[in-house]
Amino acid sequence: MQIKNIAIIAHVDHGKTTLVDAILKQTHTFRENQKEMGETLIMDSNDLEREKGITILAKNTAVFYRGTKINIIDTPGHADFGGEVERTINMASGAILLVDAAEGPLPQTKFVLKEALEAKLKIILIINKIDKKDARPKEVLLEVENLFLELAEDEHALHFKKLFSVGRDGKAFTELPDHYSSDLNGDLTPLFEAILADVPDSAVNLDKPFQMLISTLDYDNYVGKLCIGKITQGKLNKNDKIALVDEQKILGTFNAQKLYTFEGLQKKEVEQISAGDIVAIAGIPDLTIGQTITDPNHPASLPKIYVEEPTIKITIGPNTSPFAGKEGKFGTSRQIKERLLKEKETNVGLKIEPDAKSTQFTVHGRGELHLAVLIETMRREGFELQVSKPEVIYKTINGVINEPYEEVILHTQKEYLGKITEEFGKRKAELLDMVTDDTKNDVKLKYKISDNNLLGVRSILITQTRGTTTLNTFFLGYFPKGDKIDSVRNGALVAVKPGLSLSYGIAKAQERGDLFIGPGVNIYEGMVVGVASRNLDIEVNICKAKQLTNNRSVGEGVKIQLTPPTTLTLEQSLDFINEDELLEVTPLSLRIRKKVLNTTRRRVANRSN
Repeated sequence: MQIKNIAIIAHVDHGKTTLVDAILKQTHTFRENQKEMGETLIMDSNDLEREKGITILAKNTAVFYRGTKINIIDTPGHADFGGEVERTINMASGAILLVDAAEGPLPQTKFVLKEALEAKLKIILIINKIDKKDARPKEVLLEVENLFLELAEDEHALHFKKLFSVGRDGKAFTELPDHYSSDLNGDLTPLFEAILADVPDSAVNLDKPFQMLISTLDYDNYVGKLCIGKITQGKLNKNDKIALVDEQKILGTFNAQKLYTFEGLQKKEVEQISAGDIVAIAGIPDLTIGQTITDPNHPASLPKIYVEEPTIKITIGPNTSPFAGKEGKFGTSRQIKERLLKEKETNVGLKIEPDAKSTQFTVHGRGELHLAVLIETMRREGFELQVSKPEVIYKTINGVINEPYEEVILHTQKEYLGKITEEFGKRKAELLDMVTDDTKNDVKLKYKISDNNLLGVRSILITQTRGTTTLNTFFLGYFPKGDKIDSVRNGALVAVKPGLSLSYGIAKAQERGDLFIGPGVNIYEGMVVGVASRNLDIEVNICKAKQLTNNRSVGEGVKIQLTPPTTLTLEQSLDFINEDELLEVTPLSLRIRKKVLNTTRRRVANRSN
């Protein structure tokens, strides 16, 4: 039986997971009465993925079409999860590149296509969402062809199959329809036929000694750790001897206790696995991604998976606020360390270093979203943490200090153009391109900017443009360190007294800035309760009650008008905090606080600085 391994790659929200839904349903992977037949985003099983509407974890599934097994790898489209793309793309021999017919290629399209071309995958291009009102499939096709010309290193990469589709309706076409409607006949047969015709068969080298690179890990409550990867060559039977090899050294020999292949969303236990297939093997208790499993008589390592280095770091440690231990189940340094080391096993884009001088850990990641997803996941598991402001990772190259730079593409309405150019001007960004679309009142801006000066811009743009601007980034590499901007944030409103927040105290404080706290909230000294209306920190007492006297005062009984508090998300909180602040994260709350909580000690420290 032939085996075709194909990755689905695209920018965020261009329709990867929806297309996989249609593939699963049209290959009769589910029975007509199974609940999956009525579901969408079947592959996004993680709660965070469903809430954010993005794929975070690469996953694989398998379908059968005309006697051929097609292994499908659904990869993330966000560059912060590029480690997931890099570790799984090596399992594929072909890739479906999905591009939105209205938006065209965006920074992550460039990122995932670059990865696919470097892996020498056979590309099938699909211009998706041709049913959109503002779809421009012919123009987008030209834009993608130009992207291929920019990235391709040999001529073979320029010869790729082109299809047009509406993933939501499960229809693909070899030629662009003159007029698309949901009544137009069609299904995904053109895509399946293109996979069979263009993607190389992976079921080769069956007679050679067994060899498989570990690309991902899973855990089963009954059999323990499972290693998942594509078999490069050979066959393996259940209970055969296997060797774990790293850098040409045998780390141990084991029995292959359980063997699994994939069908639909399920693992299927089998007696034998063979070259080309994506499989799971149980029987090795301690292993990591990038190691090789081989025939013990031929212990040769496969090339390691290359993952781009992290660009951002934060410190994570036990919660030390006055409310520590009240809202979470896990909060000790040992528990946090065990959880981070467990994450490191599967999250290859992550790097973790213990701090020798404290109980904290420095966590390096690919971007703010990458780190925010880790923190949010731990929070939902019951952990209490305190987190520092994200910092850029510098690198010395030929004696010169370098910092990471990003290409940023923004889509906004013309009315906000002034605010955006002013904001990026303050951040010392270089404008590379600007395209206006008068018909849509839309502007597309392209900037080059250092990660240092990009930090915190998302939450500011959301506020300034009322959430209408989209921002996408592409990592350009390291360049000589430039000027770092001073803090663009105003000062903080800092609580000087602990207690319960009261309407009278809040009414006084809101004259000095915007609050994050409403009435009836427990407060501690040194907690940041809002953002000030000027550049300096302002001390406030939002637990202050109105003094009661025997004399009636002017205005007594007048209702206090309170402005609704601003609620920050986890990503916005990470964007907001300054170097002298921490973010307290618990399963129930997010609190911003000063590193030095005591008001007197903080004043002394500020004077000495």
